[in-house]
Amino acid sequence: MDEETSYCEPTDTAPEPTATEGPYAECVLCRRPTEYPESTKGITLCPVCEWREAERTACSG
Repeated sequence: MDEETSYCEPTDTAPEPTATEGPYAECVLCRRPTEYPESTKGITLCPVCEWREAERTACSG
């Protein structure tokens, strides 16, 4: 790893696609609408559940 690269810097800078108008995908945990279009593949989480998931993974050793 070179000195210019940091562990904290994101490696993929492409933003996730967000829906400007509905229909929105629903969160797989709480079923609230997310920021993502309904056509998004994979697991979609609302902003609250995304934050909680990030907290869980950051604190797990």
